[in-house]
Amino acid sequence: MTSQFGPSYVREIAPYVAGKPISEVAREFGLDEARIVKLASNENPLGMPESAKQAMVKAAAELGRYPDSNAFELKAALAARYDVPAEWITLGNGSNDILEIAAHAIVEKGQSIIYAQYSFAVYALATQGLGARAIVVPAVKYGHDLDAMLEAITADTRLVFVANPNNPTGTYIDGPALEAFLDKVPRNVAVVLDEAYTEYLAPHKRYDSIAWVRRYPNLLVSRTFSKAFGLAGLRVGFAIAQPELTDLLNRLRQPFNVNTLAQAAAVAALNDQAFLEESATLNAQGYRVLTEAFERLGLEYVPSDGNFVLVRVGSDDNAGNRVNLGLLKQGVIVRPVGNYGLPQWLRVTIGLAAENAAFIAALEKTLAAAAS
Repeated sequence: MTSQFGPSYVREIAPYVAGKPISEVAREFGLDEARIVKLASNENPLGMPESAKQAMVKAAAELGRYPDSNAFELKAALAARYDVPAEWITLGNGSNDILEIAAHAIVEKGQSIIYAQYSFAVYALATQGLGARAIVVPAVKYGHDLDAMLEAITADTRLVFVANPNNPTGTYIDGPALEAFLDKVPRNVAVVLDEAYTEYLAPHKRYDSIAWVRRYPNLLVSRTFSKAFGLAGLRVGFAIAQPELTDLLNRLRQPFNVNTLAQAAAVAALNDQAFLEESATLNAQGYRVLTEAFERLGLEYVPSDGNFVLVRVGSDDNAGNRVNLGLLKQGVIVRPVGNYGLPQWLRVTIGLAAENAAFIAALEKTLAAAAS
């Protein structure tokens, strides 16, 4: 049936499908929720920091009132942390919100947006949602080809999305390469540098993207509290850019898009360095456990700088779905990535030690059953 409502480019969008929640898997397969392991959505396995929980309890007394629309305390904390004016900060209902707002604020219908093959699905959704033209640049070793992305810029290009580390592949671009790329991008083309996983980078791989914001008025750095900070359920993201861009974003941003509890929790989490360090350490340990298991099982994987690993679980185009089903039946939730054009692969979030062990055992059992 053809709908009479909405433009065709909206009707053609395939809705975003999130990772299966634990309750749904329990219902579908008749499993005990307490025994289900969820490694599908790149959440922090440590959960929310205690500091954020305490801040939320204190803030709950004000829930009868609207949130601070300008989020003064959170912006002040971010401005102090990153040494930028508060006016350079835009808040979002998660970084997805930032990405969507940026696309709608910067790009007109019919103009083009560039992003890499195998990059975050929201880039495509944001492009389609405003009727823009997508220029998808083929990946190199599952990561961004920055030279090809530069060459792909046309007269009508207004925005380039770059993810570092990239989701779902975990690939990383080093600082000098990114800086050289920014030097060459025309100043009338905005670059959104999506750094949702930047807190997981090893110290020797880190670079100062906020310093680049001071140099490049066309650069917007997007970050989130959903991953390393452990606040996925509260939805807090932020962008840092010069006022020419933040002014545009704030004209479209919903007035109360970050709620009172989320603001309070984000301020606390931002200053909880011990929790961040614990999260990074746990992630590095879990990465070694998972990748050693993949090597032992003879499975190809993409080296990752995020809190997840992309692993190839078969050679046919039903392999990802088949192995995923085998894992679900054992109460282990991971993420199939056929929608990214990677039907032979699964993306696995790094969990707690017991969760990683449960996944590995379930994977071994599933692969053995397929081979017998």
